[in-house]
Amino acid sequence: MVENINMEEDTDEKLHDECGVFGVYDFDRHDVASTIYYGLFALQHRGQESCGIAVSDTEGPKRKVNSVKGMGLVNEVFTPDELEKLHGDIGIGHVRYSTAGSSTRENAQPLVLNYVKGTLGLAHNGNLINAPELRRELEYTGAIFQTTIDSEVIAYHIARERIRTDSVEQAVAAAMRKIKGAYSLIVMSPRKLIGARDPFGFKPLCIGKRDNAYILASETCALDTVGAEFVRDVLPGEIVTITKEGIVSDTSMCLPKEQEARCIFEYIYFARPDSMFDGVGVYHSRIQAGKFLAIDSPVEADLVVGVPESGNVAAMGYAMQSGIPYGTAFVKNTYVGRTFIKPKQNSRESSVQVKLNVLKEVVAGKRIIMIDDSIVRGTTSARIVRMLKEAGAKEVHVRSSAPPFLHPCYFGIDIPSEDQLIAHGKTIDEICKIIGADSLGYLRVERLKEMSQGLPICNGFFTGNYPMEPPTEDIRGEYEN
Repeated sequence: MVENINMEEDTDEKLHDECGVFGVYDFDRHDVASTIYYGLFALQHRGQESCGIAVSDTEGPKRKVNSVKGMGLVNEVFTPDELEKLHGDIGIGHVRYSTAGSSTRENAQPLVLNYVKGTLGLAHNGNLINAPELRRELEYTGAIFQTTIDSEVIAYHIARERIRTDSVEQAVAAAMRKIKGAYSLIVMSPRKLIGARDPFGFKPLCIGKRDNAYILASETCALDTVGAEFVRDVLPGEIVTITKEGIVSDTSMCLPKEQEARCIFEYIYFARPDSMFDGVGVYHSRIQAGKFLAIDSPVEADLVVGVPESGNVAAMGYAMQSGIPYGTAFVKNTYVGRTFIKPKQNSRESSVQVKLNVLKEVVAGKRIIMIDDSIVRGTTSARIVRMLKEAGAKEVHVRSSAPPFLHPCYFGIDIPSEDQLIAHGKTIDEICKIIGADSLGYLRVERLKEMSQGLPICNGFFTGNYPMEPPTEDIRGEYEN
């Protein structure tokens, strides 16, 4: 089976979420662009390919929205001069990751639409499973699309519903009855900031407050960065409307608690460790994952190490539970970012080795337990195991703080097709041999509910049991945000 996994392929096999969203409404009429900038900076881990900010003056002309967006990191796209031009007391921002073929400036967000009722700005995190169907329906009624993202489908439906409703929040509710899938939305109208989560609660969205300004953000770490106080999470299926009169909540789309389905990978990998997701600390969840691995997959060793950065906290949990010392075995090159040029296949350099280097004096002659957040294709794991052994490690025991990936995801994670997943159709022993480890252990699926402290979760990519019927056509990589 080794021939099916190309060990020489320099593939970045880390999974990616689609994006992060951030919005501010300052009732004291201060400019919000710089606050959005720092909020997006805190959410940069959720998307590194493009970003954007759109702002408006609630006392100014209704159709005037200033926006800047482009390809690159937040600090690359927004220069001090660009931020200086963005005047307004209400605004939204977005950072985006895209799959291959759709990484273009046209697909950068926020989207800004001008329509008969005025303007509409939208930032979206997630993935719709009925986007092609809704898109075709709109196209056959004359809609002209400027992007290939399903966020534009959502924006069109909100705009159309607004013509028939009394308020933009009613239009958002009407659109939510049509769209299916995972989404957290921030919508900016001339005088309102609106946040909405899909009824299953796949993606996170929270509310913060700083002085006389309200904030919506994908993660609580962004609130901390801008000095805002956490107020609460937006509930799955809830629509919150922020105006100068305060916050109004519409829970008509909320599902019964037991039907909710948060993305478990927020706890495992996506969210920053200093974030809280629906009352559960991400750091605590990862510590728990490591402890569960130590209980369920123990092994005698001299040192527990994490693959930076996402494996470090789980490695600490493993060390706490097992009593085996925790150590640092890798130095990470923090300057390898979006613009990193991957070495060619015939090059002697490896993209993994450029990003990570092993501390030989730490691992030489020792039995190492190596904790990573997940194993997708297996190519990176194989390289890291090889690097540890070449540095003198006597044994390398690999532990994954996620169960084996067996199925695709249709709700905003770029998990590859099943034939590219190393765990699909293979036993753990077979995978262990392929990556060159001395032993291999995965987090048990039953432990996931404990990581979320009992909150209902989606684990479809591990089990094949999705909270809603998956699409009959594979839309991954075609219509995403």
